[in-house]
Amino acid sequence: MKGFAFGQYYPANSVLHRMDPRAKVICAVAYIVASFLCKNTFSFVLLFVSAFALILISRIPLKVVLRSVRALIFIMAFTAVLNIFWIVDTAEGAVPLVEFWIIKIYTKGLYHAAFILVRILAMVIGTGLFLTYTTTPIALTDALESLLRPLAKIKVPVHAFAMMMTIALRFIPTIMEETEKIMSAQKARGADFTTGSLAKRAKALIPIIIPLFASAFRRADELATAMECRCYHGGEGRTKLRILRYHARDFLGMLWIILFIAAIVTLNILGARFGWLYTM
Repeated sequence: MKGFAFGQYYPANSVLHRMDPRAKVICAVAYIVASFLCKNTFSFVLLFVSAFALILISRIPLKVVLRSVRALIFIMAFTAVLNIFWIVDTAEGAVPLVEFWIIKIYTKGLYHAAFILVRILAMVIGTGLFLTYTTTPIALTDALESLLRPLAKIKVPVHAFAMMMTIALRFIPTIMEETEKIMSAQKARGADFTTGSLAKRAKALIPIIIPLFASAFRRADELATAMECRCYHGGEGRTKLRILRYHARDFLGMLWIILFIAAIVTLNILGARFGWLYTM
């Protein structure tokens, strides 16, 4: 988890940084939907290309963006292995590539594994670039509050919800850093987290979890005290330092995501009709 960068704002001068945060939230949700709409090889290639196109547009170094993926390597590998061994090709005449005892690996399983990896990678990169990397926590709070404002008419605490979301995102890097410090301190006292059985290693995590929870509650109490000292009482009657306004680039960004979804749907339809390569 060292170097995990999710939740951190990366300052740069790009189109994504200058977009209205509300438009970026909408684009992020639409991008996630688009990733789940991909069904064949061409649509996944388009999704993969779009993820790296967003990196170029954001002007954020590739190595910084890939830090967000580092913590998900185990999940991605586990998901890929499951798809390789559990996806069975039921088509007539399908022959396994590898067959050993009860284990059979089909081409369909390899395609599924590759597609799942591309989907997870694109979602992590896309949401990170649209939201946390290019949007400050304050701007993200204002965007969420503005988009959810209609729910306030039915007594939903929109401002409190937006504030909680932003605080959670803000403190992810802080908790990661605190975990690393606690682990280093425990290792200096002779703790071993890498050897022994699974039960032994799980038991060794107890000296980390307890101080981490204590630190998290202490930080929460300090934050609550600081907010009360500044007379924070929710969103009622609060004014904004910066008023959110849509610009041409925001509408162009949302138009791009609409065209992107339309292109994926079109590729899915054409792929199903003409049998392009592999279809999920």
